[in-house]
Amino acid sequence: MDMDIELTNEAITKAVERCGEFTPENRNIRLGVIDSGCAGYEYVIEHTDTISPNDTFLDYGKFKIVVDDYSLPFLKGSTLDYVREGLNECFKIFNPNEITSCGCGVSVKF
Repeated sequence: MDMDIELTNEAITKAVERCGEFTPENRNIRLGVIDSGCAGYEYVIEHTDTISPNDTFLDYGKFKIVVDDYSLPFLKGSTLDYVREGLNECFKIFNPNEITSCGCGVSVKF
């Protein structure tokens, strides 16, 4: 299945910078969703050293974006960005499939 997930230039730059701190086996960034939160789902953005046979991945040379088969339909058409909001900065998923998010901004509904 086609991943159909975009990365902004900022996200690529920060991923290369952060993944450079890890061993070659751990230069994978896993994107996903889990059943959680008051709206139903939470995003997962984490480093991982495993890619399972059912995962889909995009190889960016210095790192890979990895998505499990459960999460892929929820993330189709999304954009991974790296944003600065006030004093905080983080990876953030912008997803056109979201219907709403909870008041605290942690969980989303599709």
